[in-house]
Amino acid sequence: MKHISMVMLLGWWSLSGMAQEKSWRGPPVEFSHGSLVVSENQRFLVFEDGTPFFWLGDTAWELFHRLSKDEAEVYLENRRKKGFTVIQAVILAELDGLNTPNAEGEVPLIGNDPGQINEKYFSHVDWVIKRAEEKGMFIGLLPTWGDKVDRQWGTGPVIFDEQNAEAYGEILGRRYREVKNIIWINGGDRSGGGDNFPVWNALARGIRRADPNHLMTYHPMGGNSSSRWFHDQEWLDFNMMQTGHGERSYAAYIKLMVPDYDRIPVKPTLDGEPRYEDHPHAWLPGTLGWFDDADVRQAAYWNLFTGGFGHTYGCHAIWQMLAPGRDPVGYARNNWYDDLDLPGAWDMGHLRRLMESRPMTDRIPFNGIVKNSYVPETDFIVATRGAEYLMVYIPTGWTAELDLGLCGWPLARGWWYNCRNGEAKALGEIPADGVRSFTPETGGRGNDWVLVLDRAERSFGPPGEKRWDPLR
Repeated sequence: MKHISMVMLLGWWSLSGMAQEKSWRGPPVEFSHGSLVVSENQRFLVFEDGTPFFWLGDTAWELFHRLSKDEAEVYLENRRKKGFTVIQAVILAELDGLNTPNAEGEVPLIGNDPGQINEKYFSHVDWVIKRAEEKGMFIGLLPTWGDKVDRQWGTGPVIFDEQNAEAYGEILGRRYREVKNIIWINGGDRSGGGDNFPVWNALARGIRRADPNHLMTYHPMGGNSSSRWFHDQEWLDFNMMQTGHGERSYAAYIKLMVPDYDRIPVKPTLDGEPRYEDHPHAWLPGTLGWFDDADVRQAAYWNLFTGGFGHTYGCHAIWQMLAPGRDPVGYARNNWYDDLDLPGAWDMGHLRRLMESRPMTDRIPFNGIVKNSYVPETDFIVATRGAEYLMVYIPTGWTAELDLGLCGWPLARGWWYNCRNGEAKALGEIPADGVRSFTPETGGRGNDWVLVLDRAERSFGPPGEKRWDPLR
């Protein structure tokens, strides 16, 4: 395929004035706070100095394999301007990543031997990782996609066994142990059980032996969490689930997030692959349609308010870096560069600003405050709270019946937060006693709101504006 020129890409990617106003100022992550660690309460990730970290990920699985340096630069800069903090990408990529060369004509391994890496291919990977660091983003680094361990579907071939997986992991661990912006993601859309278990365990063991400096998780196949196989493994620092691309209801979070949150020992958890923007619902575009910005917002807020410490966004054309001359996977219908500025991607910035406008590391799920007798799973109202604030997500405008006596404060200060544009509207002071009703200004699909109630004595600013000391 002829690669797209930088000039052409920049032309496609010119931001409107409105988009410029929403752009993130500066780097999304400040690496001066030290390495990432698990918080003291085991629920969140924080930097070594105690600064909270908000995981806002994007799935760019084919980033190393399919994009040139110019193209990677445009992609990374676009995600920086939207406030993304983690880019999830795969070294041995899914789409014939072993035998189809990258943009520079290189394959990753010599003779498909995991013990013999191609330095020219890895130098390109290194360049992308370094560029992400310079822009203030972590790379959620997958050593391989799952078809190289367990083909099932995909191109393969299977090249890993327990012995060479451990050796390959050690090679990677030595290479990246001093790099600031690495988070290891073992797995790659596959089961961790059966014959796969010793191979994935060996890969993690090899990485951890050479690199004790970075956190690690596991990316499972759809409808599963890493906790199903690896929760008790020492190398698994936090859990990752994949709610996948077949759900439009809250059921996925009841099935996966709630059990993960309740597991002992306690570990942080998040949805690392939800429904993608511009992906056909359950791969049935003709009958079920396509996921849009309303769908991706619902997944994000449901995930976070049910116990997720962060969230990963995804776009169907972007994960596969679809471009002219490439066969679309799963009915993808646009080029990756045409979908960079879909509304759902911008909405993730509003989500991040909301979550960071209140203290994050004391936040817990709080659905017991919702007293509605019935809400459909597709419209499910979900709540989360910190010590001095409450947030209630209302996806389609239903009236929320809330027992404010459970807040534990005599008086609250209220706000409506518009999930589509990040604007906040003050409601004034509200007595925090008894069951009270709250109805958003607009309703119906795509009209989602967050009700924010703060303890009145606490001088928080409007939701979406950060005016508190994270180390308080």
